Parts: sequence; C-alpha cells; structure tokens
Amino acid sequence: MIDAYSWATPNGHKVHIMLEECGLPYKAIPVDIGAGDQFKPDFLKISPNNKIPAIVDPDGPDGKPISVFESGAILVYLAAKTGKFLPRGDREKFEVLEWLMFQMGGVGPMLGQAHHFRGYAPEKITYAIDRYTNEAKRLYGVIDRRLAQSPWLGGKEYSIADIATFPWLRSWERQGIVITDYPHLKKWFDTIAARPAVKRGVEVLAGMRKPITDEKAREVLFGKTQYERR
Repeated sequence: MIDAYSWATPNGHKVHIMLEECGLPYKAIPVDIGAGDQFKPDFLKISPNNKIPAIVDPDGPDGKPISVFESGAILVYLAAKTGKFLPRGDREKFEVLEWLMFQMGGVGPMLGQAHHFRGYAPEKITYAIDRYTNEAKRLYGVIDRRLAQSPWLGGKEYSIADIATFPWLRSWERQGIVITDYPHLKKWFDTIAARPAVKRGVEVLAGMRKPITDEKAREVLFGKTQYERR
C-alpha cells in the first residue's frame, strides 16, 4: 500500500491518476495546504520543499521503503516500478521525458502564475495578468501543434507526459483560454477526461478542497509563511 501525501491540485491529481492507471493499491493522505499542513515536520521529512505531492512506497527498488517527492519524479518512479506509461526504448523514452519536462518547467509554473494573477493576487496587476495569460496561450499553442502531428504528447502511446499535463489544463477558463481555439488539444483533452482511471483520479480528495477565500489560507499559501526558514 503506497501512501500518497497529497491534495486536490493539478500536481496532486497527476499522482492520483497515475496510481489509478497503474492499478496500484494506495492510501491518499490529505495535506491541507490552506491550513499549512505542508509545513509540518513529519511532512518535511519526505518533501523538503514543502510541496505536495510526495509518496512513501514500503516496497522500494531494494525491497525497502522509499519516499519520493516532486510530481514528475513520482511519475517516473511509478512508471519504472510498474513498467507502464514510459517506453523502454531509449528514443521513445526520451521523447516522453522531454514532454514531461516541458510540463514541469513550463506548463505547471506558467499556468500557475496565470491562476495566481488572474484569480488570487490581492491587486490586479495588468502587466502580470497579460504576461501570464499570453504565455498560457502560447503554451496551449505548442501543445496543439504537437497534437496535430502526434496522437499523444510523448508519441504513439498514452504516457506520463499526458498524465502530467492533463490536470493543469482542466482550469482552462481561469487561465484566459478558449479551448475551442485549440482543436487538436481539445480532442486529446476530451479523450483523456473520458478514461475511467482519470475520472477516479480527479475525484481523489476533491471533496475536501475549499475555495481560498479566508485571509488565513491566503497568508499561508501566498504570504510570509511560505518563505520562513525551516
């Protein structure tokens, strides 16, 4: 039984979906990021960057427990553990990994900034809103062009690149995107959304998440608490 320390966010849902797709037994352990659970000492032992998700697998590569943090690393770990969703051939494997890194280095951080400045920032900063909305549109365009040439982001088969990217695009309206402007992406998105494991994965912990409206949660997520030395 893998312990998945997580929350109902795009990065959390990546791991929920992967665990469901792989058919691995797991327990979802909520880390309420609005309440500051990510700063608790026990969580920091397995996720030193105080970010969800993180997993603890009692049956690691050497038969001993292992903890893994960072959602992309977790996807690679689970793919290696199960032999699923990451090709074995070097050429195909690195094609998947480059699109996984595209998500980790571009899609996640930039769409996260679009979410923040469009919806959470205490003041509306036109420059920031325009900058990150335009970057969101550019990234959607990159994905759409890729999917015009390939059925999946990583190539011929559904992979961890698709699993990593899909959850970030579920909030396209909040990113200032009109999804019908990207027809190849929309077809891909709808195909993934219909997968039974994906449907189950995006519901994990979803009932526990609340809108970020109170000042305490805002301070924990966006204020000085984030930057305290631990």
